[in-house]
Amino acid sequence: MFRFLLKRLLLTLPTFFALMFVTFIMIRLVPGDPIEVRRGERGISPERLAELRHEMGLDQPIWKQFFDYVWGILHGDFGTSIISKTPILHEFFTLFPATLELSICAMIFAVGLGVPAGVIAASRRGGIYDQGLMFTALAGYSMPIFWWGLILILVMSNTLGLTPVSGRVDLIKYYYEPVTGFMLIDSLLSGQKGAFWDAVHHLILPTIVLGTVPLAVIARMTRSSMLEVLEEDYVRTARAKGL
Repeated sequence: MFRFLLKRLLLTLPTFFALMFVTFIMIRLVPGDPIEVRRGERGISPERLAELRHEMGLDQPIWKQFFDYVWGILHGDFGTSIISKTPILHEFFTLFPATLELSICAMIFAVGLGVPAGVIAASRRGGIYDQGLMFTALAGYSMPIFWWGLILILVMSNTLGLTPVSGRVDLIKYYYEPVTGFMLIDSLLSGQKGAFWDAVHHLILPTIVLGTVPLAVIARMTRSSMLEVLEEDYVRTARAKGL
């Protein structure tokens, strides 16, 4: 096990550096002056342009720029956002709780439905339910998630009006300062009546969209595992004894 993990780690390192190299090259191949794009300025004077190039290290040799790029990433310096003018790492940690919250909800949704569905399908092997589940799981696994999201927005939000289209909470009805970044927890801490259920309401649609593919995979894997167990000798013996 240790050798396997070590081998995977050693394979990850060159992949990581190759990805950084490709990213660095692609950024340099993008048309336009990076100074004008970053600053949002046009017609910069030569003196100002030279000063900005020196600040960003663009006046250095290309190998030196790549070394500084790798050094910054390894030390957690991912640069500054051209939109908010704040460090990228700060932007990441600000929005990370929302991503983690949605991922946890999607996994609960996938496991909560996928495991029972797979067990029932295995117990009714070859039946209508089993065939229907396998077809649905295959469709859910093959379906582009962005297309599935658009379909659910059109049906559940625009047509039926069951779920909100965007946002994490209705800011017109409820407003509170984030404490943890997790909207479900912050809504409870706010003490505002109905805020928690409004946050849950906003999570329903993205949870279904994000959890569809894992749901299909878990259902198929559970079914396969259950079928293997049902073919074991001790199960056959139990059936022969009428259990």
